[in-house]
Amino acid sequence: MAATAFGHDIDCGLGAAIDLVNTAPETGGAELLDDVDALRGFLSEHRFETVGEITPDHLPAVRAVRSRLLAVLGTEDFDEAVRLVNALITDTGTTPRLARHDGHPWHMHYYAPGAAPSDHIGAECAMSLAFAFAADGRDRFRECASPGCRRLLVDLSRNRCKRFCDSRTCGNRAHVAAYRARRRAAS
Repeated sequence: MAATAFGHDIDCGLGAAIDLVNTAPETGGAELLDDVDALRGFLSEHRFETVGEITPDHLPAVRAVRSRLLAVLGTEDFDEAVRLVNALITDTGTTPRLARHDGHPWHMHYYAPGAAPSDHIGAECAMSLAFAFAADGRDRFRECASPGCRRLLVDLSRNRCKRFCDSRTCGNRAHVAAYRARRRAAS
């Protein structure tokens, strides 16, 4: 297994938090969590498999968690970010317990068994943010460096040099633009 920044479960929770906030119009430019099928896709992609039947009633609650995570990651005041994370941890009814599945060693899950999707997502993402904040402050969270992109990213690399939300789109676009600018300057 490849080395991770915080351990598999925390890295996955951080990835889910970032991907969830990037479904918001404020970061992605459009509402990407626009229906139950999009929510099911998100839950499946991030392996939130124990959430039970997904209904249209779950969508507003998950969007509310997304807004809260966006507030955590959007504030410049670290003390405020910590306060917001702690409030989300409390409100989701966090219930830590050991789990082992999918070939991974024992690790922690933070949602209560049978929790609603919003509480499951909120607990896992908020606890992952809490661990990352405790270890590194906010150093691993930033906005994509590509001009015009407002998406957020979490840098889980060892040297913390990730600059783009997606190297295949934003990163490649920035590198091509820089190359073309150098060619024009050399002409």
